[in-house]
Amino acid sequence: MNPTHRARAALSMVIAGILPLTGAGAVTAVAAPPAAPVSATPPEAGSAPDHPTALAHAVRAAAADAAPPAASDGTVHRDLDQALADLVDDGALAVTARVDAEGFSWSGARGVRELRGHSRARTTDRFRVASVTKMMIATLVLQEVENGTWSLDTSTEDVLPGALPRDVTIEQLLSHTSGAPTANDQLTRDHMTDPDDIDEYLSVVGDHYSEADHIRAAHTAPWVLEPGSGFSYSNAGFVTLGMMLEKVTGRSLDDLLEERVFDPAGMSDSDYPEQPGTPGRFLIGAAYTGAEGKGWYSTEHLDPTLFRAAGSVTSTTADLAAFADALVTGDLLRPGTVAEMLTPRSAVGYGFGIVRVPDPCVPGEYLYGHDGGGVGTMSVVLTSADGERVVTAGITGRNYSADPDALYELGDLLVPLFEATC
Repeated sequence: MNPTHRARAALSMVIAGILPLTGAGAVTAVAAPPAAPVSATPPEAGSAPDHPTALAHAVRAAAADAAPPAASDGTVHRDLDQALADLVDDGALAVTARVDAEGFSWSGARGVRELRGHSRARTTDRFRVASVTKMMIATLVLQEVENGTWSLDTSTEDVLPGALPRDVTIEQLLSHTSGAPTANDQLTRDHMTDPDDIDEYLSVVGDHYSEADHIRAAHTAPWVLEPGSGFSYSNAGFVTLGMMLEKVTGRSLDDLLEERVFDPAGMSDSDYPEQPGTPGRFLIGAAYTGAEGKGWYSTEHLDPTLFRAAGSVTSTTADLAAFADALVTGDLLRPGTVAEMLTPRSAVGYGFGIVRVPDPCVPGEYLYGHDGGGVGTMSVVLTSADGERVVTAGITGRNYSADPDALYELGDLLVPLFEATC
């Protein structure tokens, strides 16, 4: 196998596993070294392709082999267009993607906007970014730290007594080292008669989930790790941060994001919806359940209160690229705060609302960003530390069947996107 193919194979193998880090209802725990004991045994982290460190491991393995495309920009554009078409041919409902690099820019879209619809997807269409929202919530939290409202050691009990069953710090919540459960699985189970029924699950994601529901779920679901002892991905932790922000500022997250993230970053097509609905140019999610369910479901009815501050933002690839650039170049936070945000707090490479992976194009450097695995959607944003190279993507049509090969492989898209930035 030649070097380019080895790089592609390694990246493809692991990028296919990026989404379980943030998938709805997933619980991933990575314990600290033995010197830091925990009070309970965490859940299994899962097989290697699904482990949150898998992306970093494969990118690191491929970094030495990755090389700039030898083809002209025109050929690279055509290859990227074909990658989108292939993803749709393999079962994606729609895909929109963007690459911004020094001397190179491309965007494309394929598929249709909704299940059984005919309107073609466009590069300007919005989609649910899911857990990419966490980068934006972390930005708001760190702005409060810069303003002196909080410190990283501020505890949940100082701001929102009783929100969580354990007293944990803002730093632990931002870095997923609080040990809090993700709690979304508990939320939906509380609304279901049969927690194993995928059809019922895809129905109750349209229910409204109040702040009280989220607090109750966080208290009901088993605590995963002793606070500070390791990494455990937690949607409940970011929902708590969102409630803390609203309490201390007296303003809604929608207003805070608009004023302090969207507007200064130039994100004119982004929103933090608090009601179901997909108005305007929107790529509506869809779920494939295979033999375990009734086939394809539209997730147009999804109520964003299921995820709240952990994953409710809607955006476009252009807006996500603008956000990534504004974040790392200091338009939203001071340079020192950005550096602290990007610094990993655990072995999986997760900092404050952002994860880093080795840069396959520049040995010794990293890409920073987040993925999002929502109900019927996927999203990714990764940027170089200087904001000069950014990859963003949004995909609708997600596989919920027992057959992992029923639909497309995400790596078939992300690998050529990454390669185009080299």
